[in-house]
Amino acid sequence: MSEPAVALIDHCPEAGELRPTERHALADVHAVLRLCDSGRLRCSDKTRRPAAASVVMIADALSGGDFYPDEAIAAYAWPLLVQAGGLADVVGGKLQLTTRGRSALGKPAAEVIRGLWRSWVDKAVLDELSRVEHIKGQRATNVLTSAKTRRQRVSAALATCRPGVWVEVDDLFASMRAAGLSPTVARSDRALWKLYLVDAQYGSLGYAGFGEWEILEGRYTLAVIFEYAATLGLVDIAYDGPAGARDDYHGNWGADDLDYLSRYDGLRALRLTGLGAYALDLTASYRTPVDAAPIRSLKVLSNLDVVAIGELSPADRLVLDAYAKRTTERVWALTPDTVLAAVAAGRTAEQFRDFLVDRMEQSELPATLLVLLDDVTARVRRLRDLGQVRLIECADPALAALIHHDRRLRPLCTPIGERHLAVTAEHEPAFRRALQALGYALPVR
Repeated sequence: MSEPAVALIDHCPEAGELRPTERHALADVHAVLRLCDSGRLRCSDKTRRPAAASVVMIADALSGGDFYPDEAIAAYAWPLLVQAGGLADVVGGKLQLTTRGRSALGKPAAEVIRGLWRSWVDKAVLDELSRVEHIKGQRATNVLTSAKTRRQRVSAALATCRPGVWVEVDDLFASMRAAGLSPTVARSDRALWKLYLVDAQYGSLGYAGFGEWEILEGRYTLAVIFEYAATLGLVDIAYDGPAGARDDYHGNWGADDLDYLSRYDGLRALRLTGLGAYALDLTASYRTPVDAAPIRSLKVLSNLDVVAIGELSPADRLVLDAYAKRTTERVWALTPDTVLAAVAAGRTAEQFRDFLVDRMEQSELPATLLVLLDDVTARVRRLRDLGQVRLIECADPALAALIHHDRRLRPLCTPIGERHLAVTAEHEPAFRRALQALGYALPVR
């Protein structure tokens, strides 16, 4: 790897907060997926942004809490990240896991996070600049450049950082400009006039000295790093509260009344993590830190009770509630019915086994539980969902036989009894065409 272009420091700059993010992100990604699986998270069907109550719920489930107690950053980012990654989708106002999302529950967290970062860079749900609400005029036509291009440049800038070494934010800004990695925000000088602070006329960023790099490109970079890279555990961060953290906007008209320009203004420095190096393809493999392993807070009894012997995260409680019946505050009872209900809802017995193995104090699961899980798995494998079909009724068995034995129609339908045919949705258009060639037609319902 080539030498980084940023100025490095061998210590963490003074800041009010230091957040090592890697361990938290590895735990949080599966916690958020389990919250989605619970059906309790709501997002707008139109904007796909999380509802306020869902943001609070996610913040409570995060292993280290959000970065600020009264400002949503990580809790706001996670629902957008899982949507961009195709792990969840908004259905009827609720965030629900996709097939890919259910599969992600059984994959290593680092692999899931790497996929989420790549998806965010290529097809994020929103333009991160929209989260800098004090910069007005963003919705005007032909004002902003492609957010994808901007995002790719910030990602490329992060890739110039050396893992494990602190970089001050202003030094990163300088290196981005010098290396041609500036995430240019305004399409043109004319477009710059449409962006403003406070007042569209007097606060326009088109005035000389008003639309400086730190105000637009800098704030955009801070949003990407703080809200998404740090949330995913790609960078550790040192930060203060945003109020008074930066004064680079104070010369703008009307800015005296603003305590800060963005909620990300407090970011002081960052340090690329091992997870970040893996997600940015700087390393080919990843080894999970020892302190990132789940806490062994469960005891599984031979009578199929699961007992919490330590503190459980909200996400872990959701998993237990999905597979078992809670009988006391710290005890869950497993039965064939509760496990079957979980599997019928889209979960798997294998995922639950792995969940327990990672968190139980004993070395092996009780034989009674293994028998239960194996029995449920065997029962489930005896059935297969082939998808939705259109059921077609023929006037008599002779017509059904004629259609089924036609060389063009035979591969497109399956006989059910003497007078009925089943046609899958993917075969229906071809079935209708071949049926018409045979001299018959199926009316559209």
